[in-house]
Amino acid sequence: MLTRREFGLGSLALAAVPAFGQGVKVLKVANTAGVMDAQQCFITSGQHPKINFYKAEGVDVEYVNMTSITQALQSLMTNQVHFGPMAPGILLPAMAKEPTLDLVAVYEWLPRNANVIVVKPGSPIKSAADLAGKKIGVRNQGDPGIVVTKTMLAELGLKDDKNEYIAIGDGAPAGAAIDNDRVDAMVTFDTAAARIELVGTKLRYVPLTPKFTKVGSSWICVPRKALQADRKAYVGLFRAMAKSTLFAHSNLDAAIDAHWGVYPESKPKGKTEDEARKEMKFILKDRKENWMRRPDDSDQRFGASSLEEWKAHIAVASETAKMPELAKQVDANKVFSNELIDEVNAFDRKAVMQMAQAFKA
Repeated sequence: MLTRREFGLGSLALAAVPAFGQGVKVLKVANTAGVMDAQQCFITSGQHPKINFYKAEGVDVEYVNMTSITQALQSLMTNQVHFGPMAPGILLPAMAKEPTLDLVAVYEWLPRNANVIVVKPGSPIKSAADLAGKKIGVRNQGDPGIVVTKTMLAELGLKDDKNEYIAIGDGAPAGAAIDNDRVDAMVTFDTAAARIELVGTKLRYVPLTPKFTKVGSSWICVPRKALQADRKAYVGLFRAMAKSTLFAHSNLDAAIDAHWGVYPESKPKGKTEDEARKEMKFILKDRKENWMRRPDDSDQRFGASSLEEWKAHIAVASETAKMPELAKQVDANKVFSNELIDEVNAFDRKAVMQMAQAFKA
């Protein structure tokens, strides 16, 4: 079983979140990006008082910065936050090792694959298969990049037993590690790669494997007991998030402005507003589309999951984590829930898109 010591909590744990009070209910979210900036505009735009998606539902969001999805899992386990993003490759093995980890994935916030493989322009690495036996850069040792690499190699029938995973951080440090050949490649999220490009490092993007490229990247999990106890608040939270996502996709400039209106301290220092906006739009150039479902997806509802994709994730996690009994230890039917999704999607999409186009901060 996983212990607090294994998860590195100890005396560093935050004070547990209080029960919801009267009036607007503030829900704490694990911010695994580690920074508060307009990358979060798909959530934060709806907090702007001229938009007001959240408070209209009786809820609001408070960010708790974290360094990794593993830390988000720790915080969910110990009730430090009310909800947080989770990658299946990290969540599923944890649930198998810790039967009392009663989390449920209720909202797929990244329905497309937002992972990337990046290398130097002159690198001999041309495909995911070439990652076998290489030095792979990841943001930190709790980052999904390790699981993603294992997953892609497993799909190709290859092993990662000779791979070395090296934590190289974000931005300039990661760029230096790539430029100086400290790593052969980096496996990370689209937004992290864009931030590396912004510091001047030239990157070449290597295609993901065929099956892996079709799966979603991240879900939002909540403690099952909390979901049962305050279902209405979570419906309101995710409906406001869905509206905010559509708003941001419809008018990214407006969403960035709305974010800065709510969190002015997150605006980059030493840059003009136009420079800061141009950089953020570059960071979100791919993520903007990954917020939305693929056009060929049979289920176009915001946040929806399918039993088939979770069975596929369990099969992959079983192989990559070397846990052959995983399918018996984790019930795919209980890992996720679509019980909120119809209510979450009960809003006028056209009205939200029109609001986005007309918005002036």
